[in-house]
Amino acid sequence: MSTLVESRLGLDSIVGSRVELRPNYTEDELQLVFRTAYQQVFGRQGVYASSEFTSLESLLRNGKINVRQFIRALAKSDFYKECFFHSNYHVRFIELNYKHLLGRSPYDQSEIQHHLDLYDAKGYDADIDAYIDSPEYDQAFGDNVVPYYRDIQSHPGMKIVGYPRLFELYRGAGNSDNAQVGGKSSRVQKKVALNLSNSIRMPSSAQSDRVDYAPSRTFRGTVLQEGGVYRIEVLVGAGTGPRVRRSKRAYTVPYDRFSSTYQEIHRRGGKIINIEPV
Repeated sequence: MSTLVESRLGLDSIVGSRVELRPNYTEDELQLVFRTAYQQVFGRQGVYASSEFTSLESLLRNGKINVRQFIRALAKSDFYKECFFHSNYHVRFIELNYKHLLGRSPYDQSEIQHHLDLYDAKGYDADIDAYIDSPEYDQAFGDNVVPYYRDIQSHPGMKIVGYPRLFELYRGAGNSDNAQVGGKSSRVQKKVALNLSNSIRMPSSAQSDRVDYAPSRTFRGTVLQEGGVYRIEVLVGAGTGPRVRRSKRAYTVPYDRFSSTYQEIHRRGGKIINIEPV
C-alpha cells in the first residue's frame, strides 16, 4: 500500500510491485512476469519487446530457464543493446544497468569504475553477468523474482544515497530512459564522484518545458546535505511477529551520524517509516 509521500513523488504505481514466478503458476501469472520483466528491463521500450522474444518466452514457459536466466537473456539481447548500449555514453549505460537489473542507482565511484574496467577487460556479456550473478542480485531477487526498484523503501544493505539518487534515474512509469532532458549524459556521475547526495525533485507536469525535472521544487527541502540534522521515525518490533507490542520511536541525528544510526536501526529489527530534516 502506497503512502501520501509515495503518491506525491509518483511512486505509488511501483510500491509493492514485486512479481515472482512460483511453482504451479497459471498462464496469467506467467504473462504478468513477461510484462513486468519487459517494463523493468526496457522501460517504455518494453511495449515493443514481446514480439522480439517469443522463443525466449517459450523456454521460460516450458521450464528450460528460470526468471534470472530470462532477465540475463533480455539484457544481452541485440534489442537491449540497441535501446541503451549503442545510444548512450558508457557511464550512462552503467547507471541504466544498475536501474534495470539491480533496481537502484550506483552508490559510489568504485561501482562505476568496476564495470568500466570489466567491460574493457572481458567484454559486454561478462559485464552483464556481473550484475546478474552478484550476491546482491541473488539476495534481492534469486532465481524467480523479476527485478524491481528496491531503494524506494528501506532494506538491509541499502545505502542512504540510493533513495534520492534513484529519483535521478526513475522519473515515473510514463518517462523514457532515452527521451529525458539529460540525453546521453549521466544523471548521477557528478554526485557519485564527489560522494554527495542528490536532491529529490517532484515530478513535473506535462505542461512544463522541462518534463524530466522540476527546476525549482524540492520535496521537504534538500535531502541529506552535509551539516544537516535529520529526524528518523522508527517502528520498533516491526519484524518480531504479531504478539509483540509495536511502538514508534524517533531519533534526531546529525549528518555525520546518519549512516551509522540507520544501520543500527536495521540491526535491531526496526523499520524506518519517515525521514525528514529538522
